[in-house]
Amino acid sequence: MVESEIAERIAARRAELDELEEQLVKQLDQVRDERDELAVAERVWRRMAERFAGERVAAAPAAVQVAGRAVLLVPHREGGVDEAVLPPGYQRILAAVRQAGAPVVTRAVGETLGLDTGVRGKLEPLRGKLTRLAERGWLRKQPDGRYSVRLQ
Repeated sequence: MVESEIAERIAARRAELDELEEQLVKQLDQVRDERDELAVAERVWRRMAERFAGERVAAAPAAVQVAGRAVLLVPHREGGVDEAVLPPGYQRILAAVRQAGAPVVTRAVGETLGLDTGVRGKLEPLRGKLTRLAERGWLRKQPDGRYSVRLQ
């Protein structure tokens, strides 16, 4: 009887260890999967960090694709950044507002730039550019819709 009891205990312990091994194998697989996912996330993060660092260093605005069309980015105005980083069209708009010497409406900027101001549809893209320049700190938009150059 003693031998059969020992054999049963050995068999029971072996079954426990087999079950434990199965659990550990599953857990090890999960750990390996998560480590693989972390490695991918780290590669993506490094690529994105390099891209953003490159964009910050670039002096000229970067062209991006929006709905299949190339669009220029207008950077935010920060200390030490001058308007040379803006696309030429935006530089002309800033010059027209500066030339006015006082807050101006979109129509007056359009006239200075030589746009057909009699057609409202011709002024809407200009209004969008003026708004973008104001949102990014290059111009100041008055409550009445007039624009002025933001002082340093």
